[in-house]
Amino acid sequence: MLEPRNAADVGRRVSVAPMMDWTDRHCRFFHRLLTRRTLLYTEMVTTGALLHGDVRRHLVFDALEHPLALQLGGSEPADLAHCARLGEAWGYDEINLNCGCPSERVQRGAFGACLMAEPRLVADCVRAMRDAVSVPVTVKHRIGIDRIEGDDFVRDFVGTVADEGGCSVFIVHARSAWLKGLSPKENREIPPLRYATVQRLKREFPHLTFVVNGGIAGDAAIAEHLEHVDGVMIGRAAYHQPYDMAAWDARFHGDAGALPADRDAIEDAMVDYLERLAATGEPWTHASRHMLGLRNGMPGARHWRRVWSDHRLASRSPREVSTLARAALRDAQHAREDAPADVAR
Repeated sequence: MLEPRNAADVGRRVSVAPMMDWTDRHCRFFHRLLTRRTLLYTEMVTTGALLHGDVRRHLVFDALEHPLALQLGGSEPADLAHCARLGEAWGYDEINLNCGCPSERVQRGAFGACLMAEPRLVADCVRAMRDAVSVPVTVKHRIGIDRIEGDDFVRDFVGTVADEGGCSVFIVHARSAWLKGLSPKENREIPPLRYATVQRLKREFPHLTFVVNGGIAGDAAIAEHLEHVDGVMIGRAAYHQPYDMAAWDARFHGDAGALPADRDAIEDAMVDYLERLAATGEPWTHASRHMLGLRNGMPGARHWRRVWSDHRLASRSPREVSTLARAALRDAQHAREDAPADVAR
C-alpha cells in the first residue's frame, strides 16, 4: 500500500479534473494507486450542501488522496468563506471555485459558468475565501459564455479576479459555455476548443499560473501543452484510460525513481480497499465501477470488465470477483493465442 504524500506537496503540472458523479472519494483512491503526485479534485460540492447537509459525507476522504483540492460551487462570499474554512479544517490542500459548470441547475443557483458575467462578484468570493484560509484558492472557468468569439471577455475576467480578488491560479477550460440550448454533455463537445486563448492569457499575465483543460488526451498532448502553460488538467481521458496515469509521476512530476505499478498490483490494492468498504456495510460496487478502465487496451479486457460489471456477483466478496475476472481475462487471452492466424488477425 502506498504511503500518503505530504499534504503540502501540491504540484500543478498535471491534474485530474473535478467530474460530477465520477471523481468521488472511491475514484480518487483508485487514481492515487496509479499516481502519487498528480493533483486530484473532488466533485463540485455546493455551499448549500455543506451549510445545510451532512458535512462529513461530502468532505470525508482517505489520507492517501493527498494532494487533493475541494471544488466549491456558490456565489455568496460569506457562505464560500465558511465552506472554505470547513475544507481547510478537513485537510484539503486547495479550495477551488467553480466558474465553469454550464448546467441549468447550477445556473438557477446563480453560480458556475454564469458567474463569469460578474467578475467583481467572483473577485469578492475569492477574496473572502483567501481571507478565511491559508491554503491556495483557485478558480476554474471557461474562456467565455455563450457565443463570445473574442478574447477580451476572458482577459477582463482574469484581470479583475486577479487584481481585486488576489487569485493567482486559473484553471481554464478552453471552450465557451453556451448557457442556453446545450446540455452539459454538449457543452463539453460542441463549443470549439481554443487553446490559443489560454496560451495568450499566459503571455499577457506571465506572473499568474494557468492550467489548461478540455479535450486533452495522451502523454504527447500533455507534453505539448506544457510547452505553453503551467499545467494541464485531464478529464474524461483520465477516467477512461486510467493506466496512462501510472507513467505521469516519472514523466511530468520529476519523480525519476517512480516505477509504474503493474495492473495486477493495482487491482490487488483496489480489492483490499473494496473488502474494507464491504466490511463497513457499503456496497463495494459503489467503488469498483471506477476501475473498469484499468485494463483497457489489453487483450481480454472486455471479458475482465464484464465480470466486474455483473450485478449478479454483487453479493460475492470482491476477492472472489477478482479471481473470476482474472480467470476470464486469462481464458480470453489464451483463446486469442490459440486461434488460427487468420482468425486472430
